[in-house]
Amino acid sequence: MSVSLGTTEALIDEVVLFGRALREAITSGEQDALPHALTTVLMVLHRQGECRQNALAHELFVSQSFLSRQVSELADAGFVERKPDPDDGRASRIVLSERGLDYVRQVKARRIERLRDLLVTWDEEQADSAVRALRQLKDTFCEQTHRANLHLDQIGTPAT
Repeated sequence: MSVSLGTTEALIDEVVLFGRALREAITSGEQDALPHALTTVLMVLHRQGECRQNALAHELFVSQSFLSRQVSELADAGFVERKPDPDDGRASRIVLSERGLDYVRQVKARRIERLRDLLVTWDEEQADSAVRALRQLKDTFCEQTHRANLHLDQIGTPAT
């Protein structure tokens, strides 16, 4: 059975507002050394591990050219390193430097503590249920995006 139009609209509203509320809740009062967008790149790279830039762009849902500017800024500041890709001499792989890894660990620790403080009235079952629901929603979105990208790859990029 399909989800109703009203529920779908409410879900969109709540997801957008949730993202904003979460960001404000876990970063409120923080003075990170980097802008939020660059911190996000480092966080995703930490979770993903060493990878090619196109894989990181895919994970972040941004264009490679947009990410290229961010990676250059992070590399210039010493937060990431570029390494030759052993499978393709023309390509490189991106990895967190020691400075980047230290930065991510510090930011994550602060954010985890802040969120734990905010969830003080929740029990483990409630938090685990929220994680499962959010993961299912994310996986549904990613699956649809992946299918759309596969379709474009199979038929070629539409003419503009």
